[in-house]
Amino acid sequence: MLNDEEQAVCRDYKVDLQERLKKFIRMSVENTLPLKIIQDSSFFRLRMEEMKWVFGNWELICISIVLGWLFYKYLIVPKWGLGDNQEEECRRSRLQPPRGSSGWPLIGETIEFIASGFTSHPVSFMEKRKSLYGKVFKTHILGRPIIVSTDPDVNKVVLQNQGNVFIPSYPKSVIELLGESSILQINGGLQKRLHAIIGGFLRSPQFKARITKDIENSVKLALSSWIDRKNTHHPIVYLQDETKKITFQILVRVLMSVEAGEDMEFLKREFMEVIKGLICLPIKLPGFRMYKSLQAKERMLKMVRKIVNDRKIAMEKKETKDSGSPNDAIDVLLRDTGESDGTQQRLPLDFISGNIIEMMIPGEDSVPMIMTLAVKYLSDNPLALSCLMEENDELKKRKDESGEGYAWTDYVSLPFTQGVISETLRMANIINAIWRKALEDVEIKGYLIPKGWCVLASLTSVHMDEENYENPDEFDPWRWEKTGASVNSNKFTPFGGGQRLCPGLEFSRLEISIFLHHFVTSYTWVAEEDQIVYFPTVKTKRKLPIMVTPR
Repeated sequence: MLNDEEQAVCRDYKVDLQERLKKFIRMSVENTLPLKIIQDSSFFRLRMEEMKWVFGNWELICISIVLGWLFYKYLIVPKWGLGDNQEEECRRSRLQPPRGSSGWPLIGETIEFIASGFTSHPVSFMEKRKSLYGKVFKTHILGRPIIVSTDPDVNKVVLQNQGNVFIPSYPKSVIELLGESSILQINGGLQKRLHAIIGGFLRSPQFKARITKDIENSVKLALSSWIDRKNTHHPIVYLQDETKKITFQILVRVLMSVEAGEDMEFLKREFMEVIKGLICLPIKLPGFRMYKSLQAKERMLKMVRKIVNDRKIAMEKKETKDSGSPNDAIDVLLRDTGESDGTQQRLPLDFISGNIIEMMIPGEDSVPMIMTLAVKYLSDNPLALSCLMEENDELKKRKDESGEGYAWTDYVSLPFTQGVISETLRMANIINAIWRKALEDVEIKGYLIPKGWCVLASLTSVHMDEENYENPDEFDPWRWEKTGASVNSNKFTPFGGGQRLCPGLEFSRLEISIFLHHFVTSYTWVAEEDQIVYFPTVKTKRKLPIMVTPR
Protein backbone atom coordinates (compact mmCIF):
# COMPACT_ATOMS: atom_id res chain seq x y z
CA MET A 1 0.00 0.00 0.00
CA LEU A 2 1.20 3.58 -0.76
CA ASN A 3 1.22 6.24 1.93
CA ASP A 4 -0.55 9.57 1.48
CA GLU A 5 2.52 11.37 0.14
CA GLU A 6 3.20 8.67 -2.48
CA GLN A 7 -0.44 8.65 -3.52
CA ALA A 8 -0.31 12.45 -4.02
CA VAL A 9 2.79 12.13 -6.22
CA CYS A 10 1.03 9.50 -8.36
CA ARG A 11 -2.04 11.74 -8.76
CA ASP A 12 0.15 14.65 -9.82
CA TYR A 13 2.02 12.41 -12.27
CA LYS A 14 -1.28 11.14 -13.70
CA VAL A 15 -2.59 14.69 -14.14
CA ASP A 16 0.70 15.71 -15.76
CA LEU A 17 0.48 12.81 -18.25
CA GLN A 18 -3.10 13.72 -19.13
CA GLU A 19 -2.10 17.34 -19.78
CA ARG A 20 0.87 16.22 -21.91
CA LEU A 21 -1.39 13.89 -23.94
CA LYS A 22 -3.93 16.67 -24.60
CA LYS A 23 -1.15 19.05 -25.63
CA PHE A 24 0.34 16.35 -27.93
CA ILE A 25 -2.96 15.80 -29.69
CA ARG A 26 -3.60 19.50 -30.10
CA MET A 27 -0.13 20.20 -31.51
CA SER A 28 -0.42 17.25 -33.90
CA VAL A 29 -3.59 18.75 -35.32
CA GLU A 30 -1.98 22.17 -35.62
CA ASN A 31 1.26 20.68 -37.16
CA THR A 32 3.41 22.36 -34.50
CA LEU A 33 4.56 19.16 -32.84
CA PRO A 34 8.22 19.13 -34.03
CA LEU A 35 8.83 22.71 -32.85
CA LYS A 36 7.21 22.19 -29.44
CA ILE A 37 9.15 18.95 -28.86
CA ILE A 38 12.38 20.78 -29.46
CA GLN A 39 11.31 23.61 -27.14
CA ASP A 40 10.20 21.18 -24.42
CA SER A 41 13.54 20.20 -22.93
CA SER A 42 11.84 17.92 -20.40
CA PHE A 43 10.90 15.58 -23.28
CA PHE A 44 14.58 15.19 -24.19
CA ARG A 45 15.64 14.82 -20.59
CA LEU A 46 13.20 11.91 -20.19
CA ARG A 47 14.49 10.12 -23.32
CA MET A 48 18.11 10.68 -22.32
CA GLU A 49 17.50 9.19 -18.88
CA GLU A 50 16.03 6.08 -20.50
CA MET A 51 19.02 5.72 -22.90
CA LYS A 52 21.50 6.20 -20.05
CA TRP A 53 19.89 3.31 -18.20
CA VAL A 54 20.11 1.03 -21.26
CA PHE A 55 23.79 1.78 -22.02
CA GLY A 56 24.75 1.76 -18.41
CA ASN A 57 23.39 -1.77 -17.96
CA TRP A 58 24.35 -3.39 -21.31
CA GLU A 59 26.35 -6.13 -19.58
CA LEU A 60 23.26 -7.15 -17.63
CA ILE A 61 21.15 -7.18 -20.80
CA CYS A 62 23.67 -9.40 -22.68
CA ILE A 63 23.88 -11.83 -19.77
CA SER A 64 20.09 -12.03 -19.62
CA ILE A 65 19.88 -12.84 -23.36
CA VAL A 66 22.54 -15.58 -23.09
CA LEU A 67 20.87 -17.13 -20.02
CA GLY A 68 17.53 -17.09 -21.80
CA TRP A 69 18.97 -18.88 -24.85
CA LEU A 70 20.65 -21.54 -22.66
CA PHE A 71 17.39 -22.07 -20.77
CA TYR A 72 15.54 -22.63 -24.07
CA LYS A 73 18.25 -24.86 -25.58
CA TYR A 74 18.89 -27.19 -22.65
CA LEU A 75 15.63 -27.15 -20.69
CA ILE A 76 12.75 -26.40 -23.05
CA VAL A 77 14.12 -28.29 -26.09
CA PRO A 78 14.90 -31.62 -24.32
CA LYS A 79 11.64 -31.54 -22.37
CA TRP A 80 9.28 -30.74 -25.23
CA GLY A 81 11.25 -32.20 -28.18
CA LEU A 82 11.61 -28.87 -29.96
CA GLY A 83 14.64 -27.38 -31.64
CA ASP A 84 16.73 -29.68 -33.82
CA ASN A 85 13.83 -31.09 -35.82
CA GLN A 86 12.24 -27.68 -36.17
CA GLU A 87 15.58 -26.14 -37.08
CA GLU A 88 16.12 -28.87 -39.70
CA GLU A 89 12.61 -28.35 -41.08
CA CYS A 90 13.15 -24.61 -41.21
CA ARG A 91 16.49 -25.09 -42.93
CA ARG A 92 14.96 -27.44 -45.48
CA SER A 93 12.04 -25.14 -46.04
CA ARG A 94 14.52 -22.48 -47.11
CA LEU A 95 16.12 -24.88 -49.64
CA GLN A 96 14.84 -24.81 -53.18
CA PRO A 97 15.25 -27.30 -56.05
CA PRO A 98 18.34 -26.63 -58.17
CA ARG A 99 18.18 -23.83 -60.68
CA GLY A 100 17.44 -24.60 -64.30
CA SER A 101 14.96 -24.23 -67.12
CA SER A 102 11.84 -26.14 -68.15
CA GLY A 103 12.23 -25.16 -71.80
CA TRP A 104 9.25 -25.19 -74.15
CA PRO A 105 5.76 -26.26 -73.07
CA LEU A 106 5.21 -30.03 -73.24
CA ILE A 107 8.48 -30.89 -75.02
CA GLY A 108 10.70 -29.03 -72.56
CA GLU A 109 14.36 -29.29 -73.60
CA THR A 110 14.03 -32.78 -75.10
CA ILE A 111 15.03 -31.80 -78.64
CA GLU A 112 18.33 -30.27 -77.56
CA PHE A 113 18.99 -33.19 -75.21
CA ILE A 114 18.54 -35.76 -77.98
CA ALA A 115 20.40 -33.67 -80.57
CA SER A 116 23.51 -33.57 -78.38
CA GLY A 117 23.64 -37.38 -78.55
CA PHE A 118 24.19 -37.21 -82.31
CA THR A 119 27.20 -34.91 -82.08
CA SER A 120 30.86 -35.66 -81.42
CA HIS A 121 30.50 -34.03 -78.01
CA PRO A 122 27.57 -35.79 -76.29
CA VAL A 123 27.90 -33.93 -72.98
CA SER A 124 27.35 -30.51 -74.61
CA PHE A 125 23.76 -30.39 -73.29
CA MET A 126 25.01 -31.01 -69.75
CA GLU A 127 28.00 -28.70 -69.98
CA LYS A 128 25.96 -25.74 -71.22
CA ARG A 129 23.57 -25.97 -68.27
CA LYS A 130 26.33 -26.75 -65.82
CA SER A 131 28.01 -23.46 -66.78
CA LEU A 132 24.73 -21.60 -66.22
CA TYR A 133 23.30 -23.30 -63.13
CA GLY A 134 26.04 -25.43 -61.56
CA LYS A 135 26.77 -29.16 -61.47
CA VAL A 136 23.22 -30.01 -60.40
CA PHE A 137 20.34 -28.44 -62.31
CA LYS A 138 16.73 -29.03 -63.25
CA THR A 139 15.36 -29.49 -66.72
CA HIS A 140 12.37 -31.02 -68.52
CA ILE A 141 13.14 -33.88 -70.91
CA LEU A 142 11.32 -36.93 -72.25
CA GLY A 143 8.00 -35.70 -70.88
CA ARG A 144 8.93 -35.16 -67.24
CA PRO A 145 10.71 -32.68 -64.95
CA ILE A 146 14.12 -34.05 -64.03
CA ILE A 147 17.03 -33.03 -61.84
CA VAL A 148 20.33 -33.74 -63.56
CA SER A 149 23.51 -34.34 -61.56
CA THR A 150 26.98 -34.07 -63.08
CA ASP A 151 28.56 -34.11 -59.61
CA PRO A 152 30.33 -37.40 -58.73
CA ASP A 153 29.60 -36.98 -55.02
CA VAL A 154 25.89 -36.42 -55.60
CA ASN A 155 25.80 -39.37 -58.03
CA LYS A 156 27.43 -41.58 -55.40
CA VAL A 157 24.74 -40.75 -52.84
CA VAL A 158 21.96 -41.36 -55.38
CA LEU A 159 23.38 -44.75 -56.37
CA GLN A 160 24.09 -45.92 -52.82
CA ASN A 161 20.70 -44.97 -51.35
CA GLN A 162 18.96 -47.62 -53.42
CA GLY A 163 15.51 -48.64 -52.17
CA ASN A 164 15.50 -46.42 -49.07
CA VAL A 165 15.33 -42.98 -50.63
CA PHE A 166 15.65 -43.62 -54.37
CA ILE A 167 14.07 -46.28 -56.57
CA PRO A 168 14.66 -47.07 -60.26
CA SER A 169 12.80 -44.89 -62.70
CA TYR A 170 12.72 -45.80 -66.39
CA PRO A 171 10.71 -44.64 -69.41
CA LYS A 172 7.22 -46.10 -69.51
CA SER A 173 8.08 -48.27 -72.52
CA VAL A 174 10.82 -50.03 -70.51
CA ILE A 175 8.46 -50.63 -67.57
CA GLU A 176 5.72 -51.99 -69.85
CA LEU A 177 8.10 -54.31 -71.67
CA LEU A 178 10.00 -55.70 -68.69
CA GLY A 179 7.25 -55.78 -66.09
CA GLU A 180 7.24 -55.06 -62.36
CA SER A 181 9.11 -58.29 -61.48
CA SER A 182 12.12 -57.39 -63.59
CA ILE A 183 15.52 -57.33 -61.91
CA LEU A 184 15.75 -53.72 -63.14
CA GLN A 185 12.56 -52.77 -61.28
CA ILE A 186 12.41 -54.77 -58.04
CA ASN A 187 13.73 -53.37 -54.77
CA GLY A 188 14.49 -54.45 -51.23
CA GLY A 189 15.40 -57.94 -50.11
CA LEU A 190 14.43 -59.69 -53.35
CA GLN A 191 16.66 -57.42 -55.43
CA LYS A 192 19.59 -57.93 -53.06
CA ARG A 193 19.05 -61.68 -53.11
CA LEU A 194 18.94 -61.92 -56.90
CA HIS A 195 21.93 -59.59 -57.28
CA ALA A 196 23.98 -61.64 -54.80
CA ILE A 197 23.10 -64.98 -56.44
CA ILE A 198 24.05 -63.92 -59.98
CA GLY A 199 27.03 -61.82 -58.90
CA GLY A 200 28.49 -64.64 -56.82
CA PHE A 201 28.13 -67.07 -59.71
CA LEU A 202 29.76 -64.77 -62.30
CA ARG A 203 32.63 -63.83 -59.97
CA SER A 204 33.48 -67.38 -58.93
CA PRO A 205 36.93 -68.67 -60.06
CA GLN A 206 35.33 -71.99 -61.09
CA PHE A 207 32.99 -70.22 -63.50
CA LYS A 208 35.77 -68.04 -64.94
CA ALA A 209 38.05 -71.04 -65.48
CA ARG A 210 35.31 -72.89 -67.38
CA ILE A 211 33.95 -69.99 -69.40
CA THR A 212 37.40 -68.82 -70.52
CA LYS A 213 37.73 -71.82 -72.86
CA ASP A 214 34.24 -71.24 -74.28
CA ILE A 215 35.02 -67.58 -75.01
CA GLU A 216 38.34 -68.50 -76.64
CA ASN A 217 36.67 -71.00 -78.94
CA SER A 218 33.88 -68.58 -79.93
CA VAL A 219 36.33 -65.75 -80.63
CA LYS A 220 38.71 -67.90 -82.69
CA LEU A 221 35.86 -69.36 -84.74
CA ALA A 222 34.45 -65.91 -85.49
CA LEU A 223 37.83 -64.42 -86.41
CA SER A 224 38.63 -67.24 -88.83
CA SER A 225 35.30 -66.67 -90.57
CA TRP A 226 36.24 -63.03 -91.17
CA ILE A 227 39.33 -64.11 -93.07
CA ASP A 228 37.29 -66.41 -95.30
CA ARG A 229 35.34 -63.39 -96.52
CA LYS A 230 38.43 -61.82 -98.04
CA ASN A 231 38.09 -64.00 -101.13
CA THR A 232 34.39 -63.24 -101.58
CA HIS A 233 32.50 -60.29 -103.01
CA HIS A 234 31.87 -58.99 -99.47
CA PRO A 235 35.26 -58.73 -97.76
CA ILE A 236 34.15 -55.96 -95.40
CA VAL A 237 33.53 -56.98 -91.78
CA TYR A 238 31.02 -54.85 -89.89
CA LEU A 239 32.57 -55.17 -86.48
CA GLN A 240 29.60 -53.94 -84.46
CA ASP A 241 27.39 -56.72 -85.84
CA GLU A 242 30.05 -59.43 -85.67
CA THR A 243 30.95 -58.80 -82.04
CA LYS A 244 27.27 -59.01 -81.13
CA LYS A 245 27.13 -62.49 -82.67
CA ILE A 246 30.07 -63.59 -80.52
CA THR A 247 28.80 -62.18 -77.25
CA PHE A 248 25.17 -63.24 -77.73
CA GLN A 249 26.10 -66.90 -78.04
CA ILE A 250 28.35 -66.69 -74.97
CA LEU A 251 25.66 -64.86 -72.99
CA VAL A 252 22.93 -67.41 -73.80
CA ARG A 253 25.32 -70.22 -72.87
CA VAL A 254 26.08 -68.58 -69.52
CA LEU A 255 22.40 -67.98 -68.74
CA MET A 256 20.78 -71.23 -69.92
CA SER A 257 23.36 -73.48 -71.63
CA VAL A 258 21.76 -73.28 -75.09
CA GLU A 259 24.26 -74.25 -77.80
CA ALA A 260 24.49 -73.04 -81.40
CA GLY A 261 21.61 -74.29 -83.53
CA GLU A 262 17.94 -73.65 -84.16
CA ASP A 263 17.13 -72.71 -80.57
CA MET A 264 19.98 -70.19 -80.50
CA GLU A 265 18.81 -68.63 -83.78
CA PHE A 266 15.21 -68.50 -82.53
CA LEU A 267 16.25 -66.74 -79.31
CA LYS A 268 18.42 -64.27 -81.20
CA ARG A 269 15.69 -63.41 -83.70
CA GLU A 270 13.02 -62.89 -81.06
CA PHE A 271 15.34 -61.02 -78.74
CA MET A 272 16.14 -58.50 -81.49
CA GLU A 273 12.40 -57.82 -81.72
CA VAL A 274 12.11 -57.41 -77.95
CA ILE A 275 14.82 -54.78 -77.56
CA LYS A 276 13.38 -52.65 -80.37
CA GLY A 277 10.54 -51.82 -77.99
CA LEU A 278 12.68 -50.46 -75.17
CA ILE A 279 12.39 -46.90 -76.47
CA CYS A 280 9.06 -46.45 -78.21
CA LEU A 281 5.50 -45.25 -77.69
CA PRO A 282 4.00 -47.49 -74.96
CA ILE A 283 0.89 -48.35 -76.99
CA LYS A 284 -0.08 -52.02 -76.71
CA LEU A 285 -2.23 -52.25 -79.83
CA PRO A 286 -1.66 -54.36 -82.96
CA GLY A 287 0.62 -52.65 -85.43
CA PHE A 288 2.53 -50.63 -82.85
CA ARG A 289 6.15 -51.37 -81.89
CA MET A 290 5.31 -52.10 -78.25
CA TYR A 291 2.76 -54.74 -79.23
CA LYS A 292 5.26 -56.50 -81.52
CA SER A 293 7.95 -56.50 -78.83
CA LEU A 294 5.58 -57.89 -76.20
CA GLN A 295 4.54 -60.67 -78.57
CA ALA A 296 8.20 -61.52 -79.22
CA LYS A 297 8.90 -61.60 -75.49
CA GLU A 298 6.00 -63.99 -74.94
CA ARG A 299 7.39 -66.35 -77.59
CA MET A 300 10.79 -66.23 -75.86
CA LEU A 301 9.19 -66.85 -72.48
CA LYS A 302 7.49 -69.96 -73.80
CA MET A 303 10.87 -71.47 -74.72
CA VAL A 304 12.66 -70.32 -71.56
CA ARG A 305 9.85 -71.60 -69.31
CA LYS A 306 10.21 -75.04 -70.89
CA ILE A 307 13.99 -75.01 -70.32
CA VAL A 308 13.55 -73.96 -66.69
CA ASN A 309 10.81 -76.51 -66.03
CA ASP A 310 12.75 -79.36 -67.68
CA ARG A 311 15.83 -78.46 -65.68
CA LYS A 312 13.87 -78.47 -62.43
CA ILE A 313 12.37 -81.89 -63.16
CA ALA A 314 15.80 -83.30 -64.07
CA MET A 315 17.34 -81.94 -60.87
CA GLU A 316 14.60 -83.48 -58.75
CA LYS A 317 14.86 -86.89 -60.46
CA LYS A 318 18.63 -87.10 -60.19
CA GLU A 319 18.61 -85.52 -56.73
CA THR A 320 21.60 -83.42 -57.68
CA LYS A 321 20.17 -80.10 -56.60
CA ASP A 322 23.02 -79.30 -54.25
CA SER A 323 25.92 -81.25 -55.74
CA GLY A 324 28.68 -79.91 -57.96
CA SER A 325 29.13 -76.47 -59.45
CA PRO A 326 26.20 -74.87 -61.27
CA ASN A 327 26.45 -74.86 -65.06
CA ASP A 328 24.53 -71.66 -65.71
CA ALA A 329 22.31 -68.97 -64.22
CA ILE A 330 19.22 -71.21 -64.32
CA ASP A 331 21.01 -73.78 -62.14
CA VAL A 332 22.00 -71.11 -59.65
CA LEU A 333 18.49 -69.66 -59.37
CA LEU A 334 16.81 -73.08 -59.08
CA ARG A 335 19.18 -74.19 -56.32
CA ASP A 336 18.74 -71.09 -54.17
CA THR A 337 16.58 -71.81 -51.11
CA GLY A 338 16.17 -68.26 -49.84
CA GLU A 339 18.49 -68.66 -46.87
CA SER A 340 20.39 -65.48 -47.74
CA ASP A 341 17.37 -63.22 -47.09
CA GLY A 342 15.66 -65.42 -44.48
CA THR A 343 12.57 -66.15 -46.58
CA GLN A 344 13.32 -69.89 -46.87
CA GLN A 345 11.40 -69.83 -50.14
CA ARG A 346 12.54 -70.85 -53.60
CA LEU A 347 12.12 -68.44 -56.49
CA PRO A 348 8.98 -69.00 -58.63
CA LEU A 349 9.63 -70.55 -62.04
CA ASP A 350 7.93 -67.68 -63.89
CA PHE A 351 10.09 -65.19 -62.00
CA ILE A 352 13.24 -67.08 -63.02
CA SER A 353 12.13 -67.33 -66.66
CA GLY A 354 11.32 -63.64 -66.96
CA ASN A 355 14.56 -62.48 -65.39
CA ILE A 356 16.69 -64.82 -67.53
CA ILE A 357 15.42 -62.88 -70.56
CA GLU A 358 15.90 -59.51 -68.88
CA MET A 359 19.49 -60.35 -67.91
CA MET A 360 20.21 -60.61 -71.63
CA ILE A 361 19.43 -56.92 -72.20
CA PRO A 362 22.42 -55.25 -70.46
CA GLY A 363 24.81 -57.98 -71.59
CA GLU A 364 23.73 -58.01 -75.23
CA ASP A 365 24.71 -54.42 -76.03
CA SER A 366 27.42 -53.33 -73.61
CA VAL A 367 30.20 -55.90 -74.17
CA PRO A 368 30.15 -55.97 -78.02
CA MET A 369 30.08 -52.17 -78.14
CA ILE A 370 33.16 -51.90 -75.93
CA MET A 371 34.92 -54.42 -78.18
CA THR A 372 33.95 -52.39 -81.25
CA LEU A 373 34.87 -49.00 -79.82
CA ALA A 374 38.18 -50.24 -78.44
CA VAL A 375 39.13 -51.30 -81.98
CA LYS A 376 38.01 -47.90 -83.31
CA TYR A 377 40.04 -45.94 -80.74
CA LEU A 378 43.08 -48.17 -81.32
CA SER A 379 42.73 -47.65 -85.09
CA ASP A 380 42.90 -43.89 -84.52
CA ASN A 381 45.86 -44.17 -82.12
CA PRO A 382 48.75 -46.20 -83.62
CA LEU A 383 50.98 -45.74 -80.57
CA ALA A 384 48.37 -47.25 -78.23
CA LEU A 385 47.82 -50.10 -80.69
CA SER A 386 51.56 -50.78 -80.80
CA CYS A 387 51.78 -50.95 -76.99
CA LEU A 388 48.76 -53.25 -76.82
CA MET A 389 50.21 -55.60 -79.46
CA GLU A 390 53.57 -55.69 -77.70
CA GLU A 391 52.03 -56.64 -74.35
CA ASN A 392 49.79 -59.34 -75.83
CA ASP A 393 52.51 -60.73 -78.15
CA GLU A 394 54.69 -61.25 -75.10
CA LEU A 395 51.95 -63.25 -73.35
CA LYS A 396 51.33 -65.33 -76.50
CA LYS A 397 55.06 -66.05 -76.82
CA ARG A 398 55.25 -67.28 -73.23
CA LYS A 399 52.27 -69.57 -73.74
CA ASP A 400 53.65 -70.94 -77.02
CA GLU A 401 57.02 -71.67 -75.46
CA SER A 402 55.59 -73.33 -72.35
CA GLY A 403 52.85 -75.20 -74.18
CA GLU A 404 50.39 -74.21 -71.48
CA GLY A 405 46.85 -73.10 -72.12
CA TYR A 406 45.54 -69.69 -71.11
CA ALA A 407 44.08 -69.19 -67.65
CA TRP A 408 41.52 -66.46 -67.03
CA THR A 409 44.05 -64.72 -64.78
CA ASP A 410 46.45 -64.38 -67.74
CA TYR A 411 44.07 -62.13 -69.61
CA VAL A 412 42.99 -59.82 -66.79
CA SER A 413 46.57 -59.37 -65.52
CA LEU A 414 47.71 -57.41 -68.61
CA PRO A 415 47.91 -53.82 -67.30
CA PHE A 416 47.93 -51.91 -70.57
CA THR A 417 45.09 -54.04 -71.97
CA GLN A 418 43.02 -53.23 -68.89
CA GLY A 419 43.93 -49.57 -69.37
CA VAL A 420 42.61 -49.71 -72.95
CA ILE A 421 39.35 -51.24 -71.71
CA SER A 422 38.99 -48.67 -68.90
CA GLU A 423 39.70 -45.77 -71.26
CA THR A 424 37.13 -47.06 -73.76
CA LEU A 425 34.57 -47.37 -70.97
CA ARG A 426 35.35 -43.83 -69.82
CA MET A 427 35.03 -42.21 -73.24
CA ALA A 428 32.03 -44.16 -74.54
CA ASN A 429 30.20 -45.34 -71.46
CA ILE A 430 27.37 -47.66 -72.51
CA ILE A 431 25.45 -46.80 -69.34
CA ASN A 432 25.56 -43.04 -69.90
CA ALA A 433 23.18 -42.22 -67.05
CA ILE A 434 21.25 -43.76 -64.18
CA TRP A 435 17.58 -42.86 -63.63
CA ARG A 436 16.17 -42.76 -60.11
CA LYS A 437 13.05 -41.39 -58.39
CA ALA A 438 13.04 -39.76 -54.94
CA LEU A 439 10.64 -41.31 -52.41
CA GLU A 440 10.93 -38.27 -50.12
CA ASP A 441 12.50 -34.84 -50.01
CA VAL A 442 16.28 -35.36 -50.09
CA GLU A 443 19.09 -32.90 -49.51
CA ILE A 444 22.51 -33.68 -51.02
CA LYS A 445 25.38 -31.19 -50.77
CA GLY A 446 22.94 -28.32 -50.30
CA TYR A 447 20.70 -29.36 -53.21
CA LEU A 448 17.05 -30.20 -52.56
CA ILE A 449 15.57 -33.08 -54.57
CA PRO A 450 11.78 -32.93 -54.00
CA LYS A 451 9.72 -36.03 -53.38
CA GLY A 452 8.49 -37.62 -56.60
CA TRP A 453 11.10 -35.96 -58.82
CA CYS A 454 13.32 -38.03 -61.09
CA VAL A 455 17.08 -37.74 -60.85
CA LEU A 456 19.36 -38.39 -63.79
CA ALA A 457 22.86 -39.18 -62.52
CA SER A 458 24.98 -38.43 -65.59
CA LEU A 459 27.95 -40.81 -65.55
CA THR A 460 29.30 -39.67 -68.93
CA SER A 461 29.46 -36.04 -67.76
CA VAL A 462 31.68 -37.08 -64.85
CA HIS A 463 33.90 -39.18 -67.14
CA MET A 464 34.33 -36.29 -69.59
CA ASP A 465 34.87 -33.53 -67.01
CA GLU A 466 38.31 -31.92 -67.21
CA GLU A 467 38.22 -31.46 -63.43
CA ASN A 468 38.33 -35.26 -63.14
CA TYR A 469 40.46 -36.21 -66.16
CA GLU A 470 43.16 -34.25 -67.94
CA ASN A 471 42.34 -33.78 -71.63
CA PRO A 472 39.16 -35.86 -71.31
CA ASP A 473 38.46 -35.88 -75.07
CA GLU A 474 41.73 -37.71 -75.80
CA PHE A 475 42.06 -41.49 -75.84
CA ASP A 476 44.85 -42.01 -73.29
CA PRO A 477 45.17 -45.57 -71.91
CA TRP A 478 48.36 -44.53 -70.11
CA ARG A 479 46.36 -42.36 -67.72
CA TRP A 480 45.35 -45.53 -65.87
CA GLU A 481 48.99 -46.25 -65.04
CA LYS A 482 49.38 -42.91 -63.33
CA THR A 483 48.94 -42.37 -59.62
CA GLY A 484 45.40 -41.42 -58.67
CA ALA A 485 43.65 -42.98 -61.66
CA SER A 486 41.58 -45.62 -59.90
CA VAL A 487 38.92 -47.85 -61.39
CA ASN A 488 37.25 -47.86 -57.96
CA SER A 489 36.81 -44.09 -57.77
CA ASN A 490 33.36 -42.49 -57.74
CA LYS A 491 34.64 -40.54 -60.75
CA PHE A 492 34.73 -43.75 -62.79
CA THR A 493 31.40 -45.59 -62.79
CA PRO A 494 30.87 -47.35 -66.15
CA PHE A 495 29.06 -50.23 -64.45
CA GLY A 496 26.85 -48.13 -62.19
CA GLY A 497 27.26 -48.33 -58.43
CA GLY A 498 25.72 -49.15 -55.08
CA GLN A 499 23.44 -52.15 -54.68
CA ARG A 500 22.83 -52.23 -58.43
CA LEU A 501 26.47 -52.35 -59.48
CA CYS A 502 26.59 -54.58 -62.55
CA PRO A 503 27.12 -58.16 -61.26
CA GLY A 504 28.84 -59.15 -64.50
CA LEU A 505 31.52 -56.46 -64.59
CA GLU A 506 34.43 -58.88 -64.04
CA PHE A 507 33.01 -61.33 -66.58
CA SER A 508 32.64 -58.46 -69.09
CA ARG A 509 36.28 -57.41 -68.68
CA LEU A 510 37.41 -61.01 -69.13
CA GLU A 511 35.39 -61.40 -72.33
CA ILE A 512 36.74 -58.15 -73.82
CA SER A 513 40.31 -59.03 -72.81
CA ILE A 514 40.14 -62.42 -74.55
CA PHE A 515 38.75 -60.85 -77.73
CA LEU A 516 41.41 -58.13 -77.88
CA HIS A 517 44.24 -60.60 -77.20
CA HIS A 518 43.39 -63.02 -80.01
CA PHE A 519 42.46 -60.25 -82.44
CA VAL A 520 45.66 -58.20 -82.13
CA THR A 521 48.02 -61.20 -81.88
CA SER A 522 46.67 -62.97 -84.97
CA TYR A 523 45.34 -60.25 -87.29
CA THR A 524 45.81 -56.74 -88.57
CA TRP A 525 43.03 -54.54 -89.88
CA VAL A 526 42.20 -51.30 -91.60
CA ALA A 527 39.14 -49.44 -90.33
CA GLU A 528 37.04 -47.15 -92.47
CA GLU A 529 35.96 -43.74 -91.23
CA ASP A 530 33.03 -43.94 -88.82
CA GLN A 531 31.32 -41.81 -86.17
CA ILE A 532 29.98 -42.60 -82.72
CA VAL A 533 26.32 -41.89 -81.91
CA TYR A 534 25.40 -41.55 -78.23
CA PHE A 535 21.59 -41.65 -78.25
CA PRO A 536 19.63 -43.60 -77.12
CA THR A 537 22.66 -45.82 -76.49
CA VAL A 538 26.23 -45.69 -77.72
CA LYS A 539 26.85 -47.19 -81.16
CA THR A 540 28.77 -46.50 -84.36
CA LYS A 541 26.96 -44.88 -87.24
CA ARG A 542 28.23 -47.31 -89.92
CA LYS A 543 28.79 -50.34 -87.65
CA LEU A 544 32.58 -49.82 -88.03
CA PRO A 545 33.54 -51.44 -91.36
CA ILE A 546 37.03 -53.05 -91.29
CA MET A 547 39.23 -55.14 -93.60
CA VAL A 548 40.95 -57.98 -91.70
CA THR A 549 44.26 -59.64 -92.69
CA PRO A 550 46.21 -62.42 -90.93
CA ARG A 551 49.52 -61.36 -89.37
